[in-house]
Amino acid sequence: MKDKRRLIWAIVAVVASAIAFSGVADVASEDYASEAFKRALVTFAVARTLNGVISVAQGTEVAIEPGGVGVNFGVGQILDPINDLVEQFSSVMLVAASSLGLQNVLLNITGWWGLTAFLAVAAVFMLVAQWLPRFSGSRAPAIAVRVFLVALFLRFAVPMLIIGTTIVFDTFLAAEQEAATAALEATSGEIEELRHDEQPTSADVDQSLLDRLGGMIDDSVDSMNVSGRIEKLKDAASNASEHIVNLIVIFVLQTIILPLVFLWLFVEGLKGLASRTTRL
Repeated sequence: MKDKRRLIWAIVAVVASAIAFSGVADVASEDYASEAFKRALVTFAVARTLNGVISVAQGTEVAIEPGGVGVNFGVGQILDPINDLVEQFSSVMLVAASSLGLQNVLLNITGWWGLTAFLAVAAVFMLVAQWLPRFSGSRAPAIAVRVFLVALFLRFAVPMLIIGTTIVFDTFLAAEQEAATAALEATSGEIEELRHDEQPTSADVDQSLLDRLGGMIDDSVDSMNVSGRIEKLKDAASNASEHIVNLIVIFVLQTIILPLVFLWLFVEGLKGLASRTTRL
């Protein structure tokens, strides 16, 4: 049993050292973290753009004049229900982008050659303490295992949580995140388009009866077009609220909950490995 325990620790030490020196986990996690950071910045920019468009639209009115009878619609009034939600979403995206930026900084720290050297030294110390007879019966093997586990955690905790989070995100959340971001961009475009619509011009007093009749028909058609756009805008505002909530859930999962879950799993895995080999 003792030889089996030594063999397991030898394999773990060799594999961990090889991965650390090769930089495979570092390269993969850096690519994943960089892509996630870019996605967060793009979504944050979309949120800020939508927030700005809504703020400008607060004082915008669209005039509809069917047959010369004026009716005004406040675009901002339609968007009031989601205005506060968009501002909160912008705050969430700022936190999410900051969290992903912090992960990039931590990756630079964990990829430092000093931590790789510390892991290698801890692995050698553990193997020596495990295999040399002179350390048999002393506390050196147990201390060496603890030191090696600490080095393993410091070197691989951040890369592992980033890789695990990315796998879950790409499998379950990426498509929904892209669709929701595109929907918010479309909503911003619709608000801008409606806000910049030219108001119908009033009929000239010197126009003939036929010209006036034609102008009234044109005004009515324009009014129906604007009314249709307003109804479309109401639907877009309603859908935008749903997409915003979905994006909040996605980025909270990606930047807070999932990293904590994978960090916990990594710690528990190390504890389980230590506990299992101790019983052998």
